Amino acid sequence: MTKLSVNINKIATLRNSRGGNTPNVVQFAKDVQRFGAEGVTIHPRPDERHIRYQDAYDLKPVVYTEYNIEGNPIPKFMDMVLELQPTQVTLVPDSIDTLTSNAGWDTIKNKAFLIEVITEFKKKGIRTSIFVDPDLAQIEGAKATGTDRIELYTEAFAHQYSLGNKQAILPYTKCAELANNLGLGVNAGHDLSLDNIQYFKQNMPGLLEVSIGHALVSESLYLGIENVVNMYKNKLK
Repeated sequence: MTKLSVNINKIATLRNSRGGNTPNVVQFAKDVQRFGAEGVTIHPRPDERHIRYQDAYDLKPVVYTEYNIEGNPIPKFMDMVLELQPTQVTLVPDSIDTLTSNAGWDTIKNKAFLIEVITEFKKKGIRTSIFVDPDLAQIEGAKATGTDRIELYTEAFAHQYSLGNKQAILPYTKCAELANNLGLGVNAGHDLSLDNIQYFKQNMPGLLEVSIGHALVSESLYLGIENVVNMYKNKLK
């Protein structure tokens, strides 16, 4: 069964909009794990507009499933990850002013840099994943960096699926097949939701993990977080 990792950035956004500590991101992480999530994901950005670097440290003692920290490997981010040693680090090529992740790595152009970064993380036993677009050449490029996994950027699929174009899954299926053949683990994330997750899962061979935040939190406003976590788990079977 594919693991569900809940991205809790949106909970931090809500907290930061009012100040104080409500909702409490640490308690929310405890709760989603108690409700059945197999992981917790955070994506701290340099301006700390949602998850703060301190949150990453506060969450470490309470995440007993898989702890996945996403981000651009700038020196501050790397220092934090090397100190915390989460289960997984997902490398995302965000610029400083990016609203949300909007592209995968060019693993060919950035090969030397990614090798250097991944080598440092793997020395500490941290599983590494690279955020990539559904492009076969980029999957092959990822293999050359020494990464353990890739995370497929799924916005294009989600958008086309909402328009009724189920053929949009095909590039993702082909990339998953190639990654499996190359010995790379396959994760996925961005704009996956209760509407599209089951179809995506059914057409993705070897899908190990999905990271879902915005849609999951939004859906929970109507359905409740415990219900939504379990709805995702049922669709990921």
